[in-house]
Amino acid sequence: MADAHITVRNLTMAYGSFVLQRDLNFAVNRGDIFVVMGGSGCGKSTLLRHLIGLNEPAQGEVFYGEESFTHADPARRELLVRRIGVLYQSGALWSSMTLAENVGVPLEEFTDLSAAEVREVASLKLSLVGLKGFEDFYPSQISGGMQKRAGLARAMALDPDILFFDEPSAGLDPISSRRLDELIVELRDSLGATIVIVTHELASIFAVGTNSIFLDAESRTMIAMGPPTELRDHADNPTVRRFLLRGENGHE
Repeated sequence: MADAHITVRNLTMAYGSFVLQRDLNFAVNRGDIFVVMGGSGCGKSTLLRHLIGLNEPAQGEVFYGEESFTHADPARRELLVRRIGVLYQSGALWSSMTLAENVGVPLEEFTDLSAAEVREVASLKLSLVGLKGFEDFYPSQISGGMQKRAGLARAMALDPDILFFDEPSAGLDPISSRRLDELIVELRDSLGATIVIVTHELASIFAVGTNSIFLDAESRTMIAMGPPTELRDHADNPTVRRFLLRGENGHE
């Protein structure tokens, strides 16, 4: 039986009386690269915010392993949050800090490491994402793709069990985007982490996704789940097929 790392049960996301998505039920297994996909405005990024505790469900629960993250007390939730890393769409680096200082922020906040040890771990994380030698560069001095990788190094600072990515390829050229996809798979394999990605980039979805769900803006619920290539080739739902086949055979 598969080992569920994250389980979502009967989740409804709402802003006041406006329901964004309802009745979401799915599991992310350990070692998955799990893709949350769907058209604009369907609630992909909002779902990620629910999974990491920035938004609270209108109904339903999120579990990490067997433990309810939704109903955990604040102290326990903080411990659970330390086991996750998040790469935001912009990279979200502090412009006034060097790359090493950016990566060091969570280490300084959550560990008792000395300044020299923080620097050493930050250098190691940067080298893992191909940025060895860039420790003392500022974000403005490097490319967008390198900024994303630096953000990834910071997300990995505390050796998380789960990594969450919000549109990691946004704004990147195709080559940088492909390199980031390759890096994501390498990190999953080397770190044994579970990865959840919010994206609408087809190349990334097919390159890295081991499993996925499709959120539909019109019906306001998930209308498909499964490996992206299987959904592309065999999904019954025309909305899902259209999304996954756009650009092929004259589809837009």
